[in-house]
Amino acid sequence: MRRTPQHSIHSRAAIAGHPLHPVMIHFPVAALLGLLASDLGYLYTGDPFWARASLWLAGVGAFGGWLASLAGLVDLVTVRDVRRLVTAWSHAMVAVVMLSLASLNWLWRFLGEALLPWGLVLSLATAALIALAGFLGGQLVYEHAVGVHLDD
Repeated sequence: MRRTPQHSIHSRAAIAGHPLHPVMIHFPVAALLGLLASDLGYLYTGDPFWARASLWLAGVGAFGGWLASLAGLVDLVTVRDVRRLVTAWSHAMVAVVMLSLASLNWLWRFLGEALLPWGLVLSLATAALIALAGFLGGQLVYEHAVGVHLDD
């Protein structure tokens, strides 16, 4: 049975009442999922274009993700109702691991290491953790009303 939230949990990292974290995560998520696609493009074709694209996507995804995480961190540590949620801490821990892998992936490529197999392995692991973090983030929104205005 799904629990219906009794009240909204408002974000402190917001502009005009609109939470920043959900807005900021879209580009890093798209970049890191696109990274997996460009790695597969390189695996299939061997074209160095895909390796260069992967480097850029890894960088945009990792650095953009860390910036987006700052807005989430503000809510995690400053909003008491968020701090009390196991789901919020789980989401944060998965996100930190995912962003650490994404950062390692970017550094691996930046240092000119071979894309295969470790770059692809890191991309696959990052994509799996994005799915888990997204699921937990969805639970925060839909089951706990974090950053949602409920109708009275």
